[in-house]
Amino acid sequence: MEASDARSAIRTKIVATLGPATDDPERLAAVLEAGVSVCRLNFSHGTHADHARTLRNVRAWADAHDRPIAVLGDLCGPKIRLNDVAGGAIDVHRGDTVQFVRGDAECTPGRFTTNYPRFVDEVDIGHRVFIDDGLIRFLVTDRQPDAVTCTCTTGGRVLSHKGVNLPNTALSTPALTEKDRADLDWAIEHGLDYVALSFVREPHDVDELHECIQQRGGRAGVVLKIEKPQALDHLDYFIEHTDAIMIARGDLGVEMDVWRVPLIQKDITTRCRRAGKPVIVATQMLQSMVTNPMPTRAEVSDVANAIIDLNDAVMLSAETAAGTYPDLAVTMMGHVAEATENYLRRNESDSRQPFTTTDDPAQAITHSAVQAARRLDARLVAAWTATGRTVRLLASCRLPMPVVGLTYDPRVYRQMNLLYGVIPLRTEPMSHPGKMARVLDQKLVEKGLATTGDVVVVVTSTQPNQPGATDTTLIHRVGTDIPAPPEQ
Repeated sequence: MEASDARSAIRTKIVATLGPATDDPERLAAVLEAGVSVCRLNFSHGTHADHARTLRNVRAWADAHDRPIAVLGDLCGPKIRLNDVAGGAIDVHRGDTVQFVRGDAECTPGRFTTNYPRFVDEVDIGHRVFIDDGLIRFLVTDRQPDAVTCTCTTGGRVLSHKGVNLPNTALSTPALTEKDRADLDWAIEHGLDYVALSFVREPHDVDELHECIQQRGGRAGVVLKIEKPQALDHLDYFIEHTDAIMIARGDLGVEMDVWRVPLIQKDITTRCRRAGKPVIVATQMLQSMVTNPMPTRAEVSDVANAIIDLNDAVMLSAETAAGTYPDLAVTMMGHVAEATENYLRRNESDSRQPFTTTDDPAQAITHSAVQAARRLDARLVAAWTATGRTVRLLASCRLPMPVVGLTYDPRVYRQMNLLYGVIPLRTEPMSHPGKMARVLDQKLVEKGLATTGDVVVVVTSTQPNQPGATDTTLIHRVGTDIPAPPEQ
């Protein structure tokens, strides 16, 4: 990247789900080259061997191209699915009566089973049962000890293993299933940068995940997926106790009125920014590109709207995991981001309020750096970080110039690539802050991010290797002579 291009590079990050469409290393390389910042491994599909092969390919490409590609492992959570359907498909019509029965037998006409053993015990009369993202719908009209009777209100073709949603039913299943625990073990063992928790409902859900990661000695960041109505009742707690939020609009739009989802999306985005936490918008953003080389106009508007709302990242699911045009989908996402961000830059206001200011020293220092960068029209803001927190705070301010995050920790280096407008750089550990400016100049010029004479704002610490010790903002002109620090 040339210094002249540093301000024009897109700020919004792209998350791409990997799968059969990217199994071929050349196809994967094309997707990554198109502009992916974070790769998502969906544990709902594939084996650990499949994911290990994909991870090796991603890491190899990232090392060869000196790119900080983060990897997110998405835990399945307690997803209810139909069992095998006899003959592969069953057609149901409005008014048909179907029983959901206890057990794991095949689904047959008029008798369905699921993978959730307590389905019959917890679903009650008057509850709704949705299949395949709500395309097929039932209303429970009666229940017996080993079955519930339903009337079809919206018909369709029922296929094996399609998802089942119960928007009226309080489920007793834990957020972390046994499969999730096995997948979490694998994710920690293989050094994944983030893990996502599905179907979070209660504060205990996220607390349990943090405890499991700590017990296993893991350092993966936690992403909480908001896809249940119950999660909205505890949103402030979830934002405080997570590393990022994903607005998973697919199940959320099935579990509650779909017309409420856009406004919920905007509310979550605003609250995450105020807390300095990154937020990802997911599900069906360019869904038609699963089979078509071009998206619909509505899909392009959806992506642009998420970018106008200043989300950190937008996510592709089936488009890149199983689609015919995975690299074109990423490229299209990048084009929309570039055009939309150019519009935002032309209409930007300095009055945007970032995170909520408290008596936290890191927030105070970050706030001063933001004000200085805006007033001086700095080339960029650079922050030295051991944990990534200071860089997250800077990213939440949505500055018009890049934020460069410098760290010696390879995991933090990759994790920062989820953050809006952040360019991560690797450095060696340094024990003296005086050496930082010289290293900073070298890195910025080497990467084409700045040239001699450019003004940059630097956020750093008098104890550079101490996490949580951010205490300094300074104005620095690239190439300025710096007195040699005293010998230690």
